[in-house]
Amino acid sequence: MNSPLSGTIAVITGASSGIGAATARSLAQQGATVVVIARRKGRLDSLVLDIETSGGKAFAIEADITDRAQAEQSIATVVNRFGRIDILINNAGLMLISPILDADIDAWERMIAINQKALLYMTHAALPHLLAAAQDGPREVADIVNISSQAGRIATKNFGVYNMTKFGVNGFSESLRQEVTKKNVRIGVLEPGAVATELISHNTEEIRESLNATNVDAIHEPLQPEDIADSVVFMVTRHRRASIAELWAMPTSQA
Repeated sequence: MNSPLSGTIAVITGASSGIGAATARSLAQQGATVVVIARRKGRLDSLVLDIETSGGKAFAIEADITDRAQAEQSIATVVNRFGRIDILINNAGLMLISPILDADIDAWERMIAINQKALLYMTHAALPHLLAAAQDGPREVADIVNISSQAGRIATKNFGVYNMTKFGVNGFSESLRQEVTKKNVRIGVLEPGAVATELISHNTEEIRESLNATNVDAIHEPLQPEDIADSVVFMVTRHRRASIAELWAMPTSQA
């Protein structure tokens, strides 16, 4: 019996850890050949070995997708090697938290580059191939899932620029959905609450301590990356008649 995603090619960005790595494993288990993209080649190679050892199919591309040329080359490499793209998971992201006053402008630019520009570059490059897959692929449908955040729904002090990037992801996703979903390219935005990943680790020690203290008080059991991967699988394995445009996944203790 074929698995739900047999014969498909799935591209996952930010796949060297956390949600991206978990999503790659889960999509491979559903039969997809997964192409994992990130800057940390060693971690990607370990992930590919893990997936292949478990009977799946995977391929690694080392790239900094905040660079438009590298993002476009990544998509070209996938198409040249596999002939198609059926699923794009825009997962790569960065969360740097600080008050607006006296903020590090370089940190803002880094977040905008990865959370928005990289997503735009990958989507623009992949979209023609996704439209083609929706026309003549085995499922007669293709998928983009953009990993946003609770911060794309609710603004919070000290999260201002991160909020801006994720509100932007939500707006872009909805606009694109209206353009292409009737052409059988489904656009979904997935908005996690607190997930136990390394996302917080990029912040200063003071910010980390503050966030950890808040989370311990309010969130007794954060989500695991596998929980978000399960949500991605749910979105991309629906029958072609069903399109999940938005999914908000929260820890029970945070909801």
